Amino acid sequence: MPNAWATAAGLLLDRALGEPPAAYHPVAAFGTAMGAIETRLWGNTRRRGAAYTGVGLALGTAAGRSLRSTAMAVGVSVAGRELRSVSARIADHLVRDDLASARTDLPSLVGRDPSGLDASAISAAVIESLAENSVDAVFAPAFWGSIGGAAGALGYRAVNTMDAMVGHRSERYERFGWASARLDDAANLLPARLFALTIMAVEPRRSHDIRQTVRRDAPHHPSPNSGVAEAAVAAALGIELGGTLRYGDRIEHRPRLGTGPRPQPLDIARTIRLTDRAERLLVAALLGVGASVIGRRAGGRQG
Repeated sequence: MPNAWATAAGLLLDRALGEPPAAYHPVAAFGTAMGAIETRLWGNTRRRGAAYTGVGLALGTAAGRSLRSTAMAVGVSVAGRELRSVSARIADHLVRDDLASARTDLPSLVGRDPSGLDASAISAAVIESLAENSVDAVFAPAFWGSIGGAAGALGYRAVNTMDAMVGHRSERYERFGWASARLDDAANLLPARLFALTIMAVEPRRSHDIRQTVRRDAPHHPSPNSGVAEAAVAAALGIELGGTLRYGDRIEHRPRLGTGPRPQPLDIARTIRLTDRAERLLVAALLGVGASVIGRRAGGRQG
């Protein structure tokens, strides 16, 4: 089966079944293993962090080669269904004015402190997470699965998991996590832009605004990829994202992305529909690419 078809099958598998239970999830097992490896390798240097990153990438790609099923590797690497499900649950809390439950569930999507967030700020956090994680948890594993098969999909998931574990800014990980963070940036560079192009394709009437907003606002975001995804979604919805965020004791002033009103709870449902349509288009494109590959091979044999 061409990688494109197998990748589409993996996306459809996630849409049908969702993520495996945490106790059996290979990503959770990888995280446990990398926690043990960090204990052995940690040192406040980039060199030790690069060694940690190399070991994790080798483990991920080796697992993919052992699995030898691109569809299964993509299926356990993507999390679009879970992402949309959690987002919908938080939106339901907000629509019912249950701010306490929304704040309780928000940390499952984002790392920011939810305690002082109102309904609009929580809506913005969910929408930004839908945009960013549609790249991390859908488009990027599909992209690398279609290029590198099972090893590509699980290798990417290893990189993204290491970034989540050690790639954030803190005294402990400023140097040690540098390699994981930079490798994750590189791995998401093309998928983030593919996501923005797909958003343009599913919202053709706003394609000009999306392109202009990404060009104008995304370069000011601290992430070279999250800014692209969030700016594209902001423009597609006609809202403004970004602003001041709190991560524990750390306050971060993010650039404003897009123009329009600040997000409201009903905008979460609009974002879920938008990202779902983008994923559906991705599946259709992969099926088309797979059919084209089969057609070329058949033509070559006849020739």
